[in-house]
Amino acid sequence: IESAFKPTAVSRAKARGVWQFMRGTAIENGLAADWYLDERADPEKATAAAAKYLKTLYGMFGDWHLAMASYNGGPGRVQRALRASRQSDFWSLTASTRYLPRETRDYVPKLIAAALVGKDPARYGIDVRATTPWTFDSVQVESNVPLAAVATVTGVPLDTIRDYNPQYLRGMTPPTGAAVWLRVPVGTAEGFDSA
Repeated sequence: IESAFKPTAVSRAKARGVWQFMRGTAIENGLAADWYLDERADPEKATAAAAKYLKTLYGMFGDWHLAMASYNGGPGRVQRALRASRQSDFWSLTASTRYLPRETRDYVPKLIAAALVGKDPARYGIDVRATTPWTFDSVQVESNVPLAAVATVTGVPLDTIRDYNPQYLRGMTPPTGAAVWLRVPVGTAEGFDSA
């Protein structure tokens, strides 16, 4: 809804990635977010973390609409709004503009609309052209490896390597820690280890 599926999207509030995680929430849900590596920009890891977080929010509220509102505005804000309004569901809560900010009030209907359109785009006059699924190979590299070196070894432009790995913020893998996996275009991983 807010990122347009762009892994590098950053909001005014500094939420990042496809799922627009704030840094603290990302870390609470198992994503790394530091100076070198920000897994909020990793579409696969961030999607798994978003599903985990939505499940947690559903467990708190017992209602998917309130869980979605909490995803956007924060669970504390939604809990305070429910107490102040003496309401128990999203639609009653948002009947007034007093309790939740407009962005959060609008988020749930937008998400529902996107899901409905996604299920049956033709019904809404949208022509969706099939695209090939995103495929890639993975290569394992040690810490402190420049992405430019990976580009050279694979024969792939550096911008492509960056596009496949938007979580690496400094053009290299983190300087400390274990080996990591990088995504590379299909067919370019062959011979990587020997090179």
